Amino acid sequence: MCVGFIGLGVMGQPMALNLARNGTRLVVWNRTPERCEPLHASGAEVAASPAEVFDRAATVFLMLADETAVDAVLGRGTPDFARRVTGHTAVHMGTTSAEYSSSLQKDIRAAGGRYVEAPVSGSRVPAERGELVGMLAGDGDAVATVRSLLTPVCRETFVCGAVPGALLLKFSVNLFLITVVTGLAEAFHFAERHGLDQRLFRDVLDAGPMASGVSRGKAPKLLERDFSVQAAAADVLKNNRLIAEAARKADLASPLLDVCHALYEETVQRGHGGEDMVAVLRALEARTAGAPRR
Repeated sequence: MCVGFIGLGVMGQPMALNLARNGTRLVVWNRTPERCEPLHASGAEVAASPAEVFDRAATVFLMLADETAVDAVLGRGTPDFARRVTGHTAVHMGTTSAEYSSSLQKDIRAAGGRYVEAPVSGSRVPAERGELVGMLAGDGDAVATVRSLLTPVCRETFVCGAVPGALLLKFSVNLFLITVVTGLAEAFHFAERHGLDQRLFRDVLDAGPMASGVSRGKAPKLLERDFSVQAAAADVLKNNRLIAEAARKADLASPLLDVCHALYEETVQRGHGGEDMVAVLRALEARTAGAPRR
C-alpha cells in the first residue's frame, strides 16, 4: 500500500516532497488542491478526499494546522472515523495541546487503529533539506515503522515514550526557540537604535560563543528586514499559547515565555501574522516608538 500524507502547507509540502523524491509511494491530499501539484510532478498520487487517502494507505501522516482540522480530516465524531482509522496508523505531526493528543490516541485505539505522535523541530528551510528533528511517542511497533519512514525527512529522530511525551518535549524545545529569537530581534533593535553597524554586530555574534544554527539562520533575515516566512508569527503565537497553557496546568512560572507571548500577540494584531517570526521586531519597534522620551 501507499503511505498517505495530508496537509501540504509551509512545512507539510517540503516534507512530503522529500518522501516522494526518496522513493516512498505516496498518496496525498490537501484542502487547497494547487498545493498538490509539486507532489504530483514528483511522482505522488493525488487523492480526491481524505477518505481516499485512508482507503489506499496503511500509514497516514497528518501535518495539519490545528485540532479542528485534524478532527475534520479523520471524521472524528462521525461514523466515518472508525472507517478511516481501523487497521491504520495515524501519525499526528502538527502541534496541538497534549490533552488533545492523548484523547485522540484513546479514540483511535478504541476504533482499532494505531497512533503515533510525531512533532518535528525545525522550520521551512530544514524541512526542504530533510534536516528536521523528529520526536515520536505512541504504540511501540508503529513508532518503529514511522521512524523508518521519516528517514528522508528528519536528520535525527528520538523516541519519547508514551503520548504525550513527544509533544511536551516539542513544547520545551519551542520555549527555548521563541525566547532566543525574541532576544535576537531585541538585540538587533538595540544595535540599530544606537547607530551601530548591524553587519558588524552579526559578524561579532557569529564569531562568538552565542552563535547557533538559529542565530545564523535568523540574523541575516533581521539584517535585511526579510520577513518572508519560514516559521510564521501566527504559528509561533499559537505555539506560545499552547506552551503557556501547559505551564499553567503544571503550576510552572514562565516569565520569559509570557513576555514573548505579549510581543507575538502584538505582532499578529498589527497584521504581521503571515510573516516570519523575526517580525516580532515590528512589535519591539512599535513599543519604542510609543515610549515616552526621557
